[in-house]
Amino acid sequence: MVLLENDAFLTELTRLFQKCRTSGSVAITLKKYDGRTKPVPRKGHSESFEPSDNKCLLRATDGKKKISTVVSTKEVIKFQMAYSNLLRAHMDGLKKKDKKSKSKKTKATQ
Repeated sequence: MVLLENDAFLTELTRLFQKCRTSGSVAITLKKYDGRTKPVPRKGHSESFEPSDNKCLLRATDGKKKISTVVSTKEVIKFQMAYSNLLRAHMDGLKKKDKKSKSKKTKATQ
């Protein structure tokens, strides 16, 4: 997995969307990130680790290529605006809902 800067992540995400436009999908995950790179031990060493600020870890994959970035609290507004514009621009590849399933439900209730 490649950890990128925020702007580089958005450009690579754009490339992933363009590559998967005709077939395939892109999976994006978002989670809270406290800055740790090693797992917390179960017993024994109980270090009290307090992160200085809250961060978000974003990951994106198309099944072959994985990219990720860490967004700090200071950059959230700027990143969120660019990220939402990117998602809106690439939402046109969604499949339309099948209308046959609605007509079957209405006939069954009558």
